[in-house]
Amino acid sequence: MIMTETNESYTLPQAIREAQRCLNCKVPSCKKGCPISNEIPDWISQMAKGNFGNAMRIINERSNLPAVCGRVCAHERQCEGHCVLAKKGEAINIGKLERFVADFDSEAGLTHEAIPEKSRGRVAVIGSGPAGLTIAGDLSRKGFAVEIFEMEAEPGGVLMYGIPEYRLPKEVVRREITKISNLGVPVHLNSTAGRDFTVDDLFAQGFDAIFMGTGTGVPKRLDIPGAGHPGVRQAIRFLRRVSLYENGLMNRDEVIVGDGDTVFVIGCGNTAIDAARTALRMGSKEVYIVYHRDISHMKALRAEYDDAVAEGVKFLWNTSIINIEPLDDRKLKSVTLDTEGDIRTVAADHVVMAVGSVPAARIVSTTEGIEVDDKGYVLTRENPYGMTTRKGVFAGGDVTNRPATVVHAMHDAKLVAEGIERYIDAIKLMEAIDLPVG
Repeated sequence: MIMTETNESYTLPQAIREAQRCLNCKVPSCKKGCPISNEIPDWISQMAKGNFGNAMRIINERSNLPAVCGRVCAHERQCEGHCVLAKKGEAINIGKLERFVADFDSEAGLTHEAIPEKSRGRVAVIGSGPAGLTIAGDLSRKGFAVEIFEMEAEPGGVLMYGIPEYRLPKEVVRREITKISNLGVPVHLNSTAGRDFTVDDLFAQGFDAIFMGTGTGVPKRLDIPGAGHPGVRQAIRFLRRVSLYENGLMNRDEVIVGDGDTVFVIGCGNTAIDAARTALRMGSKEVYIVYHRDISHMKALRAEYDDAVAEGVKFLWNTSIINIEPLDDRKLKSVTLDTEGDIRTVAADHVVMAVGSVPAARIVSTTEGIEVDDKGYVLTRENPYGMTTRKGVFAGGDVTNRPATVVHAMHDAKLVAEGIERYIDAIKLMEAIDLPVG
């Protein structure tokens, strides 16, 4: 089983040479392609001169998770895809440069941020995924006392439990979280909203605002005969089990998928490809991705698809699974495939579903005043941005059905952080001049 990172980093000379290729455009289209408007030419220019500390300072102004973004962002569709050199097939490898400088900074201990006085108000952040970490980092730097409440035994959310080790090493995630913790942000682990505490409990503890960044933890299901069998796994739960196993927190037999199995994965986003490649790494003999449309409609990045094919994942286009036949109480016997009217039954041990997920209702069901749409996504307002229908409670990231990737969740969270800042400043001002806040 190989879970080591697949993409190698630059060496120091390679990073400098790559940075020196940047044209430092006056109107940088790469920045326009970045959802968080990272000042890309500025920090690359500093890298080209060997000023890695300055490069990191510039990056930190916009991103709380550069080592993560440098690895898992959709660079080909965002910054690199907008690079003026991309037309010649010579785009600057921005993601790899960001990853290099962030790793270099952590390993060398270059960045030592001053902890600002926490005097502007208190904010509780529920969930420590990309959105929650962004809220915590941005508001802590602006003088707010922020505390994170995380249901798992380790923070990171989807970064820790939903993206495989070979794409995003967990030590990288831990380093990024440590940087945020060092800003004076405590993290309360094994703390589940709706079970261990409620939103009202947090307000009673004196928090001025609460952010819900709990993501979408409930997988969607397809109405396929046999889909309720234990041999059918949900991709996000499969990836979580593998992560727990890799960290010594779960036995191998609890992962279930692998060890000579034939596995069919339904879906063709990045999560589906992550699940397929992980199934191979867990020892599966054959892995097929089943997608009801053709390759031009897949949501996954082309680079992820190419890597999956190189590793042996097979793709069945314009195909659906219409029946799942069990073998025993653990494994399947077969699946029936429909490829544009061509019906055939083939042997299968497991099916993994990667067809999306929706929010859990634990917070909403234990809190009065938070409205959701008909699919369970939390409704928010534009002013202040991100506030729900319950005053002082904000939401962002996947729980609101806005973002699609890590960096989009970060972008949304940055806007919500500004909304929280405005809200708390406003209520503090009203309190100072004895105006009723309610």
